[in-house]
Amino acid sequence: MKNNIRPYLEHHPKIDSTCYIDEMSVVIGEVTLAKNVSVWPFAVIRGDVNHIKIGQNSNVQDHAMLHVSHKKADKPEGSPLIIGDDVTIGHHVKLHGCTIGNRVLVGISSIILDDAIIEDDVMIGAGSLVPPRKRLESGYLYVGTPVQKVRPLTEKEKAFLPYSARHYVKVANNYLEQN
Repeated sequence: MKNNIRPYLEHHPKIDSTCYIDEMSVVIGEVTLAKNVSVWPFAVIRGDVNHIKIGQNSNVQDHAMLHVSHKKADKPEGSPLIIGDDVTIGHHVKLHGCTIGNRVLVGISSIILDDAIIEDDVMIGAGSLVPPRKRLESGYLYVGTPVQKVRPLTEKEKAFLPYSARHYVKVANNYLEQN
């Protein structure tokens, strides 16, 4: 793909040198990617009308769509997209103007909408819908449409959250080394 990392107006993506950005993904505008972030094929990260920040060791898997809501008179900050450290964003996930804490797994094909807040150490099951302004409490598994708190995470599940992120850092480094 030609020019898959590109500015929007005066905003240029800020990408740490340790990141892996697949050439078939798109990163546009006011986007900041911290150390060891990986962006996989056909993911779209579009920071055109607000900013997107992704913390270290986080991964954005294939076909994920990340966007924001613009600033306006009744909401001067709009809805930026903030993603913490050690976050796994599964395949086909849609994130729109939300805040995601550290050590979170967002399951395949889930949708998280504007101003939702996902606290640290949360697992969201595949195909879930987190409605606007919903807050998911730390330490729980959530599933469903709309999402519901199911149960506390086990110690094994809590340990899996950073493991998943570290695994993607390892895979991304394999891709970087072969180029």
